[in-house]
Amino acid sequence: MYSVSVSKLVKDFELESLTPEIVYNKRLVTEDDVNRPALQLAGFFDYFDPTRLQIIGKVEHTYLEKMDSECRKECIEKLFSYKEIPCIVLCRKDVYAFPEMLECAKKQEIPLFKTCLPTTTFVAEVNRWLQIELAPRISIHGVLVDIYGEGVLIKGESGIGKSETALELVRRGHRLVADDAVEIKRVSENVLIGTSPEVIRHFIEVRGIGIVDIKQIFGVGAVKETKPVDLVIELELWNKKKSYDRLGLTNEYTEILGVNIVTNRIPIRPGRNIAIICETAAINFRQKKMGYNAAEALNERLMKNLKNN
Repeated sequence: MYSVSVSKLVKDFELESLTPEIVYNKRLVTEDDVNRPALQLAGFFDYFDPTRLQIIGKVEHTYLEKMDSECRKECIEKLFSYKEIPCIVLCRKDVYAFPEMLECAKKQEIPLFKTCLPTTTFVAEVNRWLQIELAPRISIHGVLVDIYGEGVLIKGESGIGKSETALELVRRGHRLVADDAVEIKRVSENVLIGTSPEVIRHFIEVRGIGIVDIKQIFGVGAVKETKPVDLVIELELWNKKKSYDRLGLTNEYTEILGVNIVTNRIPIRPGRNIAIICETAAINFRQKKMGYNAAEALNERLMKNLKNN
């Protein structure tokens, strides 16, 4: 099970702490969905998941506001009795923390935060954020480069030339995302997001030279923090006995975290410019996404020519 700290949530969304005396840096969020405890404040706790981030908006606040102090305290105490709650966030400028809420938060040591964002906006943003932070993930040996807007994952055996290819692609105006180790997260049913481990971000290892800082040499425009993985290019040494695809009528796929990614297998031999081949593969892949397949167009032209003859 993956988790994200409440501290990171507070930092990324610039939340205001209403209970500064409560230490929250060790508290974790483990669920990628949130809950608005309207039913719970009304007394219905069946199927309530206290491990979710709890959000109180205008509706919940107005409901509590209409109660007398004694009833309000009873409702809030029952909600705060679930100590598994990672934290509670109040949304909107006009939503404030009731004294009973602050008292229960301090008693149960459940941190309370405030954001000025509208509830719907905050829920949408934090849901998206949690799905990325808590997504299933894997680390793959390879290089991830943004080529003409397509996220291209270059794979192959160690020493085959992945980093050198990435270096040439950067020199040609494309952007490096990760070298050597690519961290990939599945953020939705068919979307994979790749990034670099923070410790080696923006660095490339070039055999014979050593470590190169792409950001320092080529500037911030030559790097990118994250990128969806759209295409896999598998580099392999040329094998005379192997038959390689020369038309591209059928697609080969690589499965990553249950998602099938289109794969081009590129044989390596002296004289081949791998960077240009990767560029061409990215452009060809984009054309196919836009509805044009060069291999199918050529095949149709050949079939028409045969019929005419």
